[in-house]
Amino acid sequence: MRYQLFYWSGIQGHGEFVRLALEDAGADYADVAHERGDATIMPFLEGARAGALPFAPPFLKAGRTVIAQTAAILLYLAPRLKLVPAVAAARLYAHQLQLTIADLVAEVHDTHHPIASSLYYEDQRAAARQRAKDFRQHRMPKYLDYFENVLVRSDGRHALSAHSYVDLSLFQIMSGLEYAFPLGMHRLHRKLPHLHALVAQIAERPRIAAYLASPRRLAFNEDGIFRHYPELDAAR
Repeated sequence: MRYQLFYWSGIQGHGEFVRLALEDAGADYADVAHERGDATIMPFLEGARAGALPFAPPFLKAGRTVIAQTAAILLYLAPRLKLVPAVAAARLYAHQLQLTIADLVAEVHDTHHPIASSLYYEDQRAAARQRAKDFRQHRMPKYLDYFENVLVRSDGRHALSAHSYVDLSLFQIMSGLEYAFPLGMHRLHRKLPHLHALVAQIAERPRIAAYLASPRRLAFNEDGIFRHYPELDAAR
């Protein structure tokens, strides 16, 4: 089957978690908006296409099936791409971890848009500095310590004792945080040896390495979820 992924062009965003799974598995897929423009997304959001009604991208079209929400897409794809164990308990745990990753992603977004997504960053800079400070000092360490413990409780190398889509999502989280908060991540580095080892391990997977070196992997930028504003990564 040829999958169709719909996500805004020009940013990695939530769609990148799905792209990494598709790329790692060598799946046949089209990144539709990147190939044909963002206008291809709108008929689905406006209800002019058959299937489930997405609230926002990313969403995946698999034959006649339309699946929205990153965690739900990965829940659907992972068994088909062999990126999750067959045991039901392991699949449920993987979904739990992905939902926790989604919580962290939401908090990252709120560091630069703490008041409203409709406002420019420049319109909420003071609130962003306050929110980012709390995130760096409390929330980011708490989440990353949790995921470090997830790896320790497994085999030390994977979230689920074998390679899965959760590992790919943790790679994306770590990569994004290193871009957005390099100083903050540097201060935490020694506390996260297993997460950093996982990042290196994922980057060396042949299909992921090829993807990262290709034009398909968009660079992090200040239009996406992970944004580097130096004032939000201050030493204090």
